Amino acid sequence: MMGMQVAPARLFYDFCLDDHVPADHLLRRIDRFLDLESVRTALKPFYSSIGLPSVDPELMMRMLIVGYCMGLRSERRLCEEVHLNLAYRWFCRLGLDGKVPDHSTFSRNRHGRFRQSDILRHLFETVVERCLAEGLVGGEGFAVDASLIAADANKQRSIPGDEWRAQDHSADAHRAVKEYLATLDEAAWGAATDVEPKFVSPSDPAAQWTGAMRGPAFFAYATNYLIDTRHAVILDVEATRAIRQAEVGAARTMLERTAERFGLKPQHLAADSAYGSADTLAWLVKEKKIAPHIPVIDKAERSDGTFSRADFVFDPDEDHYTCPDGKQLVQYRRSFAVPRTGITKAGVRFYRAKQSDCQSCDLKVRCCPNTLRRRIPRNQNEDARDVARALAGTPAFERSRHERKKIEMLFAHLKRILKLARLRLRGPSGASDEFLLAATAQNLRRLAKLRPMPIFARAGA
Repeated sequence: MMGMQVAPARLFYDFCLDDHVPADHLLRRIDRFLDLESVRTALKPFYSSIGLPSVDPELMMRMLIVGYCMGLRSERRLCEEVHLNLAYRWFCRLGLDGKVPDHSTFSRNRHGRFRQSDILRHLFETVVERCLAEGLVGGEGFAVDASLIAADANKQRSIPGDEWRAQDHSADAHRAVKEYLATLDEAAWGAATDVEPKFVSPSDPAAQWTGAMRGPAFFAYATNYLIDTRHAVILDVEATRAIRQAEVGAARTMLERTAERFGLKPQHLAADSAYGSADTLAWLVKEKKIAPHIPVIDKAERSDGTFSRADFVFDPDEDHYTCPDGKQLVQYRRSFAVPRTGITKAGVRFYRAKQSDCQSCDLKVRCCPNTLRRRIPRNQNEDARDVARALAGTPAFERSRHERKKIEMLFAHLKRILKLARLRLRGPSGASDEFLLAATAQNLRRLAKLRPMPIFARAGA
């Protein structure tokens, strides 16, 4: 006989929400490491002392964490899911009858007080401090890299770069436009490069038109990560334009901020060749005393069979090069293009052989067949480049190169699991907010994975 479910008629129900959230649920494991006591204190100056009570800022913060941990990108859908899902209600401290804020109210508060107070940076650093307290940060080796995230900008509505001018926009421009205009002098944004972009998005001019992904070009931002290589904990995150100059500058910013905020200074830094310029290596070696496990950007290698710069031996004490035939190359400062210091505006010294030595040399065909004498450029920070070259190929360098893959895995997790392949917010602050929340979610998930709940806590849950 076919059965039929009959709802029992009961006047009272004994229901405990905590009993219906699994002991191994991600949000239950994350909740142990989340401390939001300082949220109210940090946000208090941004609320009025009169009027109706606002939405609880701790509730909003917990809802944002749910959204970014569980890959819920839409604010409207996030509010619906928190309303329906028991585990989300438990995490947000709503109980069974707590009211979820309307998505429009949620958005206004998020883009207002949260952005003005920089509370998301505060939340991220609080989670990093918890990672430090749990022993997940070694501090010996760091890695830095950047990844492109598509902006909320449409190519079909873009304009050529030479048609967009800052002076054409007044005070009533869109928020994203005003934010970009306010950052024109910042190294991570407007001042990152003087090159005029091919296209500009009128709705989000800070987004960079780029074809760096070896596919169709698109508008994008760059999220920059600084991680500790022991357990891939994200120590800092920075949003920039999607160009190399801004990304390299962000690496310096993150290293300095991490040292100031947490007192952490690595023994070595791993990165790809995009960070291997002479200036960056000199900053690491001379100023920060950090060993650069970074491939050097070196364009001195020749492919025509003639001698490269590596075939010449430099003597730092005598300040000259020695060629394969034993002749010396020294600095000549007779040219008006070279100042009396011997260093050009590009920071390069030129070492030249005597013309008589080159003309009578049997190796001239393999050295300088098309010039009268050999000339070798040497960057003023070549000593720092030599330090990086000496480290390349060592066991420590190879280990760092392997551990640097952890940051690539974080970017893959960011795009595939957390679904942050495309931004929903616009402008520099919108990109920064999304990247901070995503990095916070990744660190919380890392804590939940590496510091599981005790057995007795799971049994009692």
